[in-house]
Amino acid sequence: MIPTAFGLARPTTVDEALRALAEGGDDARPLAGGHSLIPMMKLRLAAPSLLVDLSRIEGLSYVREDGDTIVIGALTRHVDLERSELLAGRCRLLAETASHVGDVQVRNRGTIGGSLAHADPHGDLPAAVLALGGEVVATGSGGTRTIPVAEFFRDYMTTALEPGELLTEIRVPALDAAGSAYEKFNRRAQDWAVVGCAAVVRQQRETVAWTGVGPTPVRAEDDWRSVADTLQPPADLSGSTEYKRHLAKVLAERALARARG
Repeated sequence: MIPTAFGLARPTTVDEALRALAEGGDDARPLAGGHSLIPMMKLRLAAPSLLVDLSRIEGLSYVREDGDTIVIGALTRHVDLERSELLAGRCRLLAETASHVGDVQVRNRGTIGGSLAHADPHGDLPAAVLALGGEVVATGSGGTRTIPVAEFFRDYMTTALEPGELLTEIRVPALDAAGSAYEKFNRRAQDWAVVGCAAVVRQQRETVAWTGVGPTPVRAEDDWRSVADTLQPPADLSGSTEYKRHLAKVLAERALARARG
């Protein structure tokens, strides 16, 4: 299908992007990689009157360390996470999870900021950043604020971002010697996860975060089996609630086994 008519702004700075979003009002949407928003527009599930293309903004694509924190620009592409030597050495979970996103074309265009802000309930990276206990930086006309990822995902494709705000940075603790792993079940290699699970083991403390089990990613620590028993994944063509709950437990066990090792 063909999207409805829309305007296009192509700012070169964050301030210009914020002004364009403010002028566009409620019907303006930021565009990062576009692999989530554009298909929705083609299906008429989204019909923004204005797209604010962020691809020309410099300075929002980076992976660097700040002491024991890894700092990532929102426009950093999945392929750059996958290939980052810094992540391979200090936060392997993000590099591994990024390698599971879509296919090569998606990973070369899609961005971590776009993935988190889109908040698809079957997305891979939201679960990984939640398992890590990360936080995001939101920038608006009033300045910046930091939001823990545990408070960022509110509902189905809904986040704590206010109208007119942009997600500009992601911050996660370095794992260093801690173990981690991501396990995903999907029907085809490039598909969204039916269910996915990110696991982190720090000093014998075990954390898991699932995707595909509800309107937002779900995190559990230590006694994760009790949380898994309460999951109510929506039944659909991919499987029943009971089937997906079983998948969540199996994937958690597999991810934790690799993380421990």
